[in-house]
This record gives sequence, structure tokens and C-alpha cells, in this order.
Amino acid sequence: MAQILVIADDLTGSNATGALFARLGLHTVTVSEPAQVPRYAGAVDVLVVNTGSRRFPPAESYDAVHAAVAAAAGDGLVVKRVDTTLRGNPGRELDAVVDAVTARDASTPVRVLAVPAFPDAGRTTVGGIHLVDGVPLTRTPVAQDLFSAVQHSRVASVIGEQSALTTAEVPLDVVEDGVGGVLGALRQPAAVLVCDATDNEHLRTVAAAAARLTAEDGTRWVSLDSGPFGAALAAELGVRPAGNPPRILAIVGSVTEATHEQLARTEKALGAHYVQIDPDAPAPAAQRIVGELRAAADAGTAVLGVRVAPSRVRDPAAAERILRCLAEVAAQAVDVLEPGGLYTSGGDVAAAVTGALGAEGFAIEAEVLPLAVAGHLVGGPHSGLPFATKGGLIGGPDAAVACVERLRAMHTRGLPRVRGAPDHLGPPGGATTGPAGSGTVHDSTPGSNHRRAEGVSP
Repeated sequence: MAQILVIADDLTGSNATGALFARLGLHTVTVSEPAQVPRYAGAVDVLVVNTGSRRFPPAESYDAVHAAVAAAAGDGLVVKRVDTTLRGNPGRELDAVVDAVTARDASTPVRVLAVPAFPDAGRTTVGGIHLVDGVPLTRTPVAQDLFSAVQHSRVASVIGEQSALTTAEVPLDVVEDGVGGVLGALRQPAAVLVCDATDNEHLRTVAAAAARLTAEDGTRWVSLDSGPFGAALAAELGVRPAGNPPRILAIVGSVTEATHEQLARTEKALGAHYVQIDPDAPAPAAQRIVGELRAAADAGTAVLGVRVAPSRVRDPAAAERILRCLAEVAAQAVDVLEPGGLYTSGGDVAAAVTGALGAEGFAIEAEVLPLAVAGHLVGGPHSGLPFATKGGLIGGPDAAVACVERLRAMHTRGLPRVRGAPDHLGPPGGATTGPAGSGTVHDSTPGSNHRRAEGVSP
């Protein structure tokens, strides 16, 4: 069955949330007809069900959600996706999820993490109050929404308007203390724990604490959130695409503070391993660096790379020497490691690496974030290799993680089909709106990491 079931109350939110899981390389499909739920539940990693219930009366929304969860009949993570401004019937629909999950397995404790913050969209929660660009909900236009006006700014009050589930709040200072502090707070006996969050690191902290509690006592979590927390919780609970994740090779020449923070995030979130070059020392032999990367890969590391120690390089000759070393490492490592994607940071590095790989061009697929682009190499022996490039000064702390996740999704999306999905199902790693999904499907468990494209013309 699907590893994750997402229940959303409108199609826009369904697809937006599905895209967050697809970015992790998880095969994600959205359906809107209850009859399609059992058909797809056993064929995908993430099934997103759009109940279209935001404007339903509370009793009808309960029935729609309960039926969807019951039809999925799985034991994976259930995410009740709520509107970023908490419109609709969040309390009643949460009751429906909890009731359906409990009815299936009453022996496992089921608790709810309510983390509706979506920091990248300006939605945060502080002191239990949900804010839009720093303004409490009841002072925003959603308080006058013609169809589903929000009457409360406090998340617990929005839930409590329709649900009798007990609630407790985990304040921001506890979240900022780290996983240990949140873990203690999560041991409170309340059925619903409303957690403050103002940035993506807070979401990961809460998710890591929840995963640790699950490992300790088997707690089964239901997530009530607007998308990003559910994805963070899934990652911390160890949800992965079928098969082994593709290797991603990172070649990083930038030494900016922003780059240093971004790489630290990849180490924490993705378990990345980097071999570091000292800019003040003679450039090491590329073969030795590749050997260290190979050893890390053999130990199970999926994100590997080489970086320059964060110090100012003043000698132009040293800078050129480092650039040549990075390009040589890339050329050797791509052959040895056969990565499913290649990430570079720094404009000169991107040019040097593509040249070293004998590529004739770069086919652009998408902008991952402003001035960070993903696509694939065109021409040469590695034509078709997914490739993402970003400037060293570009993006926030999660920019490198976003680029790596995009490469994983691109790799997974192009694999040949092996699983028992419906014939018209969209490719893994891509969020497909079904059942009227598009086109021919290529779905699979990852095999070889490095796929050379067929029929790619220069």
C-alpha cells in the first residue's frame, strides 16, 4: 500500500502538497474520485486524495474524509492537509482521520501533530497563534471569507470548534531548544499537539522529535499541516522511494557563508558526505578524492561531494588549480560512482565540470529557485545525466537541499516501469493528477544510478 496517504480538501492544495513529496523522489498521484482510492493505493508511494470538502457542512466533510481513509486501507503515515489559513473543516476532518485510523488498528496509539506553518509562504505559528505574513488570521481577509470564514487565530481553537480531541501547545522556545526539548513536550498526554514554527528548521526539529518518539514507543502520528511539515515528518520517519535512492554527486567550489550553511543542511537533512580541499595546500590528486567518495558510497552514503574549505582564496593561481582539480574529480567520479544526478555550486565550477564531462550543452527543465536551474546534460558520453547548478551566493539555507531533491525526483521519474500500477499512471517522482493522468508511464524501482539518455540530440 501507499507509504503516505494525504487527505486534502481542494485540488490546488492537493497538488501543491503532492509536489512536496514528489520532490523527495516519491511516486505521487492525486485522485478526486473515492472509487479510485483503492485502485491507486497499492501502486504509488504517496496517494493524495482530494475530497473537495472545504465548503461541505461539517458532517458531510467528516463522511468524505472517513470514507477516503477507510478505502485506502493502509498503515502508512496519514497527513490531513489543511488550508494554509485553516479555512474549511479542519477539526471535523481530523476527527474523521483519527476515527478511521483507530478503527483499523485500535492497538497502536494514534496522536496528532498539528503543525500548519508554511514558512516559505509566510505562514507561521507563534504562541499557538497562526499568522499570515506576521498578522493573526482574524485580522486578515480570511476572517471575511464568504464560504469558510476563520473565526479564530489560535490553532487549538480552530480545531476545538469542531473536535473534542484534547490539545496542548508546544511553544517556540521549546522548539528552538532542539529535538530533546520537543521530545519531552511530545510526551504530554494530549491527543493533539500544536507546535509553533517560524522556519523550515523548526519543522525538521519537530519531525525529528516525533520520529524519535515513534522509535521509542511505537506512537503512530497523524499530521495536520499545510504540506511542508508532512514532508519533513515522512523524511524523518524514513519514508523513501521504492529501492535505493540514486546517488547524487555534488561539486562545490563556492566558499561563501551561504554555501557553507547550505551544505550543512544537506549533511543534516540528507546525510551528505563531502571531501574537503584545503585552498592553501597543494591540490590533492583527484584519484585520492574519488577513492574517498567511493568508500563513502560503499558505506551507503547517497549524497557525496567535494567542497573547498571555507576560507578566502587570494592567489589566482591557487583558484585555477582548485578549479582544475574539481573538474577532474567530477570527470572521474561520474564514471566511478555512476550518479543519478550532478549538482554544482559556483558559475566557474559549472562551466569547468560540463567541459570536463565532454557535454555539448545543457537542456533546461526547470528553475528550482531563482538562479538555480535543473535540467540534463546534452551531448557527449554523459548525455541525459540530470544536472542542477546554482550560484554560490544564491538561495536560503535550504537551497542545496532543494536542488538535490529535484535531481532525485528527475532521476526516479525517468526509470522504466516494474511496479503493479495502473497502465496510465504517471511516472514516479512526479506528482500526477489522476485518474485522467497523462501519457505513457515509466515507473520503477531504481536500478543503475547513472542513466544515459537515448535519443537526445545536441
